[in-house]
Amino acid sequence: MKKEERKKQFRSDCLQRLKDMSKQRKYSIDKKIIENIYLLIKVHHAKEVMLYLPLALEVNVYPLIYRLRREKKNVYVPFMEGKSFRLVKYRLPLYEKKFGIKEPNDSKQFRKKSIDIAIVPIVGLDCTRRRVGFGKGMYDRFFEKNSKNIKKIVFVTRELCYSKEVVTDHYDVKADMILSRQRRQRTRYVGDSRRSRGRSSGRNYKLCMVKKCL
Repeated sequence: MKKEERKKQFRSDCLQRLKDMSKQRKYSIDKKIIENIYLLIKVHHAKEVMLYLPLALEVNVYPLIYRLRREKKNVYVPFMEGKSFRLVKYRLPLYEKKFGIKEPNDSKQFRKKSIDIAIVPIVGLDCTRRRVGFGKGMYDRFFEKNSKNIKKIVFVTRELCYSKEVVTDHYDVKADMILSRQRRQRTRYVGDSRRSRGRSSGRNYKLCMVKKCL
C-alpha cells in the first residue's frame, strides 16, 4: 500500500474512533484537556495565544477561550483565506463558513504575527510526531509561512491515534508537545527542524498509545 493510501486509511480509522466516543465521555475528556492547556499557558506566561473554533470531533476549547479573554489574554483564531488561513482576534459574532468551520468577522487591525503558543487540533499523528488532520492542508500551509513567528506548537486531541509507520510528509506540521486523554507527551527532534524527515519501516501502521510505542 502506498503512503498516501496508508495515510487516508489511517485518517479514516482515527476519525471513526473519535466518532464512537459518547457525549459524556467527550465532555469529561475535554474538561481535563482544557485545564491542562490553561496550565501550560500559565507556565509559559503566554499572552498571545492561537486557538481554534472546534468542530464536533475536536476538543471543545470554547470554555478556555472565554476564560482567557476574561484574563485579558489575546486570543487568535483562523480566518480562512483561499487554501490556507491567517489569524484574527477572536470576537463575536461568529459566522459558519465552508467545512462547517466558524470564524469571526475579518478584522485587519487584529492581525498578529507573533504567537507565544499555538494550540492545534489533530486527528492523529505518526512516529515522526507530524500531524494528520482532516486532509485539507490548511494548517500545513499556514505553518509553512508562519512557524518562525510561533514559539511553541501544541497538538490536542481527545483520543491519541498513533501510527508506528510514517504516513505523513515532510511538510506536515510537527509539534513541541501533545496533549490528549492518555498523557502529555513532549516531542524529540531529529536535528534542529520541526519538519525533519522520518523513514518508513515498510510495515503496516498500528494504532496505539504514545506511552506504549515510544
